[in-house]
Amino acid sequence: MCLIGLLGDVSVTSRRRTTIQNRIKCCLFDHSRRKQQDSRCFHHSSHQVSFKSDTMFSSSFLRLILLLCLLSSSFSSTASSSNSTAADQTLRPQEELQKLKLIRQELDKINKPAVKTIQSPDGDVIACVSTHQQPAFDHPLLQGQRPMDPPEIPEGYSKDDESYEEDSQLWSLSGESCPEGTIPIRRTTEQDMLRASSVSGFGRKIRRVRRDSTNNGHEHAVGYVTGRQYYGAKASINVWSPRVTSQYEFSLSQIWVIAGSFTHDLNTIEAGWQISPELYGDTYPRFFTYWTSDAYRTTGCYNLLCSGFVQTNRRIAIGAAISPRSSYKGGQFDISLLIWKDPKHGHWWLQFGSGALVGYWPEFLFTHLKQHGSMVQFGGEIVNNRPGGSHTTTQMGSGHFAGEGFGKASYFRNLQIVDWDNTLIPVSNLKILADHPNCYDIRGGTNRVWGNYFYYGGPGKNPRCP
Repeated sequence: MCLIGLLGDVSVTSRRRTTIQNRIKCCLFDHSRRKQQDSRCFHHSSHQVSFKSDTMFSSSFLRLILLLCLLSSSFSSTASSSNSTAADQTLRPQEELQKLKLIRQELDKINKPAVKTIQSPDGDVIACVSTHQQPAFDHPLLQGQRPMDPPEIPEGYSKDDESYEEDSQLWSLSGESCPEGTIPIRRTTEQDMLRASSVSGFGRKIRRVRRDSTNNGHEHAVGYVTGRQYYGAKASINVWSPRVTSQYEFSLSQIWVIAGSFTHDLNTIEAGWQISPELYGDTYPRFFTYWTSDAYRTTGCYNLLCSGFVQTNRRIAIGAAISPRSSYKGGQFDISLLIWKDPKHGHWWLQFGSGALVGYWPEFLFTHLKQHGSMVQFGGEIVNNRPGGSHTTTQMGSGHFAGEGFGKASYFRNLQIVDWDNTLIPVSNLKILADHPNCYDIRGGTNRVWGNYFYYGGPGKNPRCP
C-alpha cells in the first residue's frame, strides 16, 4: 500500500526528501502498529507534493522503496503469525502492485508527451501537446489523421450577447500560452486516478436510465425541448461555485444534445461547467465535456480522458478551472456555449465564448446522433448520496432557489436550437422539470434582452427537503 503513495509522476524536491524518509520508516513499522499508521502510509498531503508530469523518480530509488516495502510486508507476516490472515487481507501487495501497474498504463495513454508545461495558480499542470498526438488520435478511425478545418457557423449567430472571453481560465492568467501546433491538456495524476472507484471507471459518469432519473442519486432542474429534429443548441450559462459536500458527489450546469432511448442506446453530447472533487481533487468550477453512445455503459468519457473529442484550440483547456465566478448580490459572469452539427461532414462542433472553436466529436462515435438529436436539455444536475440518511447539502447553481432572481439565483439565458438548415432559432415550447422542487427548483421566462431564459438551483437539504 505504501507503494501507491510513493510512486508517481512527481519530482523529488528537498522538502519531499524528509517526507519520503518518514514514509519509508512507516513501511517498516511492526505489524501491531501498522493499522494505526495506515493514513500516513497511504496518502499524500496536497501541499507536500508538487506534480510535474514529465519527471519521474530515478529507477534506483524506485527499486529501493519497492524492496523496503516488500521486506516490510514479509517481516510483518512472520513476526505476527496469529494475525497473518488479517494482514494478507489488509495489505494484498500483489493486488496493489497490479493496481499500480494498471494506473501507470492508463496514465501513459492519457498523458501525452508535452512540448511545454504551464503551472496553473490552482495547482494544475497544463501540458502543451502536439495537436496530432492528442488522445483522440488513438482511435482506430482517426489514426494518422489531422483535425478537420473549421465548419460553417450557424446562420443567425451573433457575438453581441457574449459576455465571457476565451481567456477566462485560471491557467491562462499566468500569461503563458501553448505554442502554435499544440493544444493545452490538463495533466492527469496518480492521485486523480486513486480517487476513482476503479481504474476502469475513471473519467466516466455513473449510468443513468431516464431523463428525469432519480435513481443513483442524480437530481435535476432542467428546461428541455422535444418533438423535432435538433442539430445543435446554444445558451449562456451563469457560473458559480456551489458547495459540494462529498468527494463522491458533484454539481454541474450544462447543455445536453440527446438521441436514442434512455434505457440502452442513449447518445448524448454534453458541455458546461462542473464541480467534481472526485474527478479533479478540488471544488473549482471547471469547463467540461462529455459524450456517450450507449447510455453511459462502456463508451464515452469526460474531457480528453479517452479517444473521442478532437480539440483544435490552443487557448482553452478542457477540464481547467473557470475564473471569475459569480457572487451572491455581486458580479454575475456566464459562459456562452454553442454545439452544432457541421452540415458538410456531420461532426458535432463545440464553441466557447465569442467565436472560439474548441473542437469536435466525430460523427462515427455515435449511432443516433449520426443524423440529429431528438431532445435538447439545459440545466443543473447534482448527485445526492444521502449522507447520514438525509438529503445532501450539495448545492445546485448558486445554492439559492429560482425565486430569488438575478444576482442571487443561477440562470441560463438566450436559449436557442440549431434547425435542419444550420440556422439558430429561439427555443419554443420549453418545458421545465425539477425532480425534487423542495430541494432544487426552476422558473422560466422570456424577455427582449435575454430571450428564453430560466432561473434554477437550490441548497439541497433544508426544512422542506429533509
